[in-house]
Amino acid sequence: MADLFNIDDKPKPAPPGQPLADRLRPRTLAEVVGQEHLTGPDGALTRLIQSGSLGSMIFWGPPGTGKTTVARLLAGETSLAFEQISAIFSGVADLKKVFEAARLRRANGRQTLLFVDEIHRFNRAQQDSFLPVMEDGTVVLVGATTENPSFELNAALLSRARVLVFQSLGEESIEKLLERAEALQGSALPLDGEARVVLKRMADGDGRASLTLAEEVWRAAKPGEVFDAEGLQRIVQRRVPIYDKGQDGHYNLISALHKSVRGSDPDAALYYLSRMFDAGEDPLYLGRRLVRMAVEDIGLADPQALVVANAAKDAYDFLGSPEGELAFAQACVYLATAPKSNAVYTAFKSARRAAKENGSLLPPKHILNAPTKLMKEEDYGAGYRYDHDEPDAFSGQDYFPEKMGRQTFYDPPDRGFERDIRKRLDYWAKLRRERGG
Repeated sequence: MADLFNIDDKPKPAPPGQPLADRLRPRTLAEVVGQEHLTGPDGALTRLIQSGSLGSMIFWGPPGTGKTTVARLLAGETSLAFEQISAIFSGVADLKKVFEAARLRRANGRQTLLFVDEIHRFNRAQQDSFLPVMEDGTVVLVGATTENPSFELNAALLSRARVLVFQSLGEESIEKLLERAEALQGSALPLDGEARVVLKRMADGDGRASLTLAEEVWRAAKPGEVFDAEGLQRIVQRRVPIYDKGQDGHYNLISALHKSVRGSDPDAALYYLSRMFDAGEDPLYLGRRLVRMAVEDIGLADPQALVVANAAKDAYDFLGSPEGELAFAQACVYLATAPKSNAVYTAFKSARRAAKENGSLLPPKHILNAPTKLMKEEDYGAGYRYDHDEPDAFSGQDYFPEKMGRQTFYDPPDRGFERDIRKRLDYWAKLRRERGG
């Protein structure tokens, strides 16, 4: 493999079995695709290199977007010693060895760029161990994470490092990678136009995955054979979407699903529901979330929404997959097209807050039972009016504690536009027409 920092431009023979993605690894920042906001002529990293001072950084972005490659190139272009560890395989003892080696290099006049892959997997104590060597300049820390640094990294570590966001590769960037692969292979990718588009979408914004898929296609093709979209899917058996049920991808998609339902967009809601099913989401989790949407965003504007959401969960339990997934789809569309009201949701939050703020106030005595003589002597139940015996079955008594005073939590919505879902559906149709869809 050609060394990333070798100034000799002559290509060297690749070792047997070296993956295509490794053979096409960029040798300069200018060759990195899809991250022009960082590595382009006016990119953030380009400016840092020109200033002659890097500083510690956190690279945040999906897999296959070039985080490791860029870290190596930074070390090469700034003449820093490059040291790489992975939080998955390293512990405290490994960190101590790396720090000692970095201190020795610094004593000899050379700083170390320490690249830590999956840095979010280190615990708080391990993350804190980086602080002294960052502060005294022993290392320039470059941590890579696929998870939101705000949630996964210590505040002390974040305060000493700049977060740079790596973006998923768009289809144009993946096309550039495929063209480079074709130049290296000396032959065109054996795919027709539609299949080539499908392959780029299968890569899911992951440059390394796109090259791995392309390599599979070259291996599978017979002389003169060209695959269509169906043939491509048969050969590569499609790539599993980037999605970790316990991490950011999970929360991003459920947030998108919930907000699509709240925004009365059944098409977007079905899309995100399908994304989550396709990624292997737990159906019980989806069922719980649909029930939550019914009570939070629809409430009494359509009480039947809760019944439908619960019925969908029960139907899935009865039918299983894949038949039961249709019940979730039906509930999803029902919730998205139902009239919306969060009146009960906001009323309950206000009531909970009032309950916490006002302490253990005694209810008014007239609504308390008086099963003992002492309680009767204390006027428990005195003056209570039985509503069913009152005109219109309404007594109008005050039920709040005297010291608290009358409160209003529930404000029923105006049901006029709430029930006119047709207006919202017409809006989505108009938007699609305007976008040429």
